[in-house]
Amino acid sequence: MLVNTVQIPVPMIAYLIVSLIMMFAGVYGFLTRKNLIMILISIELILNAVDINFAVFNRYLFPAQNEGLFFAFFTIAIAACETAVAIAIIINVYRRFGNAEVDNINTMQE
Repeated sequence: MLVNTVQIPVPMIAYLIVSLIMMFAGVYGFLTRKNLIMILISIELILNAVDINFAVFNRYLFPAQNEGLFFAFFTIAIAACETAVAIAIIINVYRRFGNAEVDNINTMQE
């Protein structure tokens, strides 16, 4: 017996709510954490929220074009480069102080 399935499109507001939750989780993590790795993960959450917005607005406003997706891919590439540099800095801080806390960078400035 075959069941007739109807595909119901996901409304735009659902994607925006997910993006909003990711954005606020990233901002909260960035402002409250002292571990450099957790701050880096929070920044990645913020960038992923932006990528979702690029893709969603491209899909709903200009469905025949791909500019939003190209912006999202560009953001992902920039985030990968940023992560590589940040991890190199975090490794140097860890080698110098034995932990990766934000307070150690203030000590390095002195």
